[in-house]
Amino acid sequence: MVRNRERAEMLMRKAKNDQVALEKLAADSNSPDDVTGFHAQQAVEKCLKAVLALTGVRYPFTHDLQRLLDLMRESNIPVPNEFEDVKRLTHYAALFRYDDVAVESIALDRPWALDCVRQVRSWAEALLQTQPSS
Repeated sequence: MVRNRERAEMLMRKAKNDQVALEKLAADSNSPDDVTGFHAQQAVEKCLKAVLALTGVRYPFTHDLQRLLDLMRESNIPVPNEFEDVKRLTHYAALFRYDDVAVESIALDRPWALDCVRQVRSWAEALLQTQPSS
């Protein structure tokens, strides 16, 4: 069985990979918003799940960022108020990837998405550094 810290560290490595992809895609105006947004959503999702794993909270198999934020609050994990808007990325996980939705009508704010991922990842990494190993 994978220990909580090991799972959290693995999720953070995966989040970093999504951030690298996001940064490359966001810089290319020809990259589709749904693909670019997917990597932003995935990076945030993995960071939130890493914090949940680190604190021993079982999380559901979900891409719903609001649900993960709610679970964190229910578990008494303080979440910065400025993270409330990350839920805007949820649709990029499934709806825009698998449904024939007009993505052009809901364009990704790339600078915001990049900033969002950087802030959430920085917060999660700081928690991993301050949390003692079990």
